[in-house]
Amino acid sequence: MKTILVTGGAGYIGSHTLRTLTERGYRVLCLDNLSTGFRSFVGTTPLIEADLADRVQLDRAFSVDTVDAVIHFASHALVEESCRNPHKYYRDNIQNCLNLLESMREHAVGLVVFSSSCSVYGIPETLPITETTALDPVNPYGFTKMVIERILRDYEKAYGLRSVSLRYFNAAGAASDGTIGEWHDPETHLIPRLFQVALGVAPAAEIYGRDYPTPDGTCVRDYIHVADLAEAHMAALDYLFSDGASDVLNLGTGQGCSVLQVMRQVMSTTGKEFPISWRPRRAGDPPELVANPAKARTIFGWQARHSSLDEIIESSWKWHRTKSQRRQHEP
Repeated sequence: MKTILVTGGAGYIGSHTLRTLTERGYRVLCLDNLSTGFRSFVGTTPLIEADLADRVQLDRAFSVDTVDAVIHFASHALVEESCRNPHKYYRDNIQNCLNLLESMREHAVGLVVFSSSCSVYGIPETLPITETTALDPVNPYGFTKMVIERILRDYEKAYGLRSVSLRYFNAAGAASDGTIGEWHDPETHLIPRLFQVALGVAPAAEIYGRDYPTPDGTCVRDYIHVADLAEAHMAALDYLFSDGASDVLNLGTGQGCSVLQVMRQVMSTTGKEFPISWRPRRAGDPPELVANPAKARTIFGWQARHSSLDEIIESSWKWHRTKSQRRQHEP
C-alpha cells in the first residue's frame, strides 16, 4: 500500500481527491493549515494541521509515515486578490512550494502531481487550447502556476524529481452524496454565486460583460466536474508509479458553456427564476476558454465522464441545499 501526502486536502478539489485515493486503496495523509479548507471535508483521513511556510512542521509531516508521492493542491487561488496583493501569491504559492520540494528531497520522495491551471495560457489566440499553446498569464495567480511548472522541470533535471502538472479548466460540481462541495469565502465562482441567488442569499445574478464575441455575448468556459478531476489525479499517480515521464496535461471536456447557458440550467434545476444584474467586463477575462483534452486520453487514458452541465448543476444544487440547511460556519 503506497502512502500519498496531499497538501491542501481539506479544500474543494483536494477533499474529493482524498476520497478517491482512499477508495482505490492508497494510504492518504492530508496536510492543510485550514485557512480556507474545512476539517470536516477530510473525513477519516489523518489530518496534519501544518503550514508549508514552516519547514519544521513540514519535516515532521514527512516523518509520520514513509511517503511515496505528493499531490500538491495548497495555494491561494483568487485571481482578483492576486492582482491586489501579488506579494502574498508570490510568497505563499512559489516559496511554499519550494519548501515542499526541499522537504521531499530530504525525505527521498521523488514523485509529485501538481495542481496547475489553464490560467497559465492567459488570453489564447486560438481554440481549443492544447498543451503547446503559448503561456502568457495575465494575472499573478496564473504566473505563479507557470513558474512552479518551470521549477518542476528544473528539479527533474537537477534532482531527478518526476512530476505531472494538471492544468484544470473550470472546476465545478460536488460529491454525489451532497456531503462535500464548493465553498469559498468570498465566493467568486459563477455556479455557487447563482445558487446564492436561488437560495435567496443574493438578490440577482451578477454577470460581467454581455458584448463578448460569443454566441450570446457572455463568456464561454469549459466546466469539468470535480469528480473527474479527482479521477485525473488518481490516473496521474498511477502513471508516475508505472515509471511515466514527467508531463503537463490539460483537464477539460473540450466543450464550452456560456454564462447564460449555465444560468438557465441553474434555473431549470432549482425551479427558480431570478433577475440579472449586468456588470461591466472584468479586466483580463478571456471571451472563451475551452480545452483540447486529447493528450490526457492518450497519456493515461483519462476523460471526463461526469461533466455534463446537467450533472454538474444537479450535484452542486444538492450540496448547496445541504449546506444551507445546516446554517453553520463549517459543514
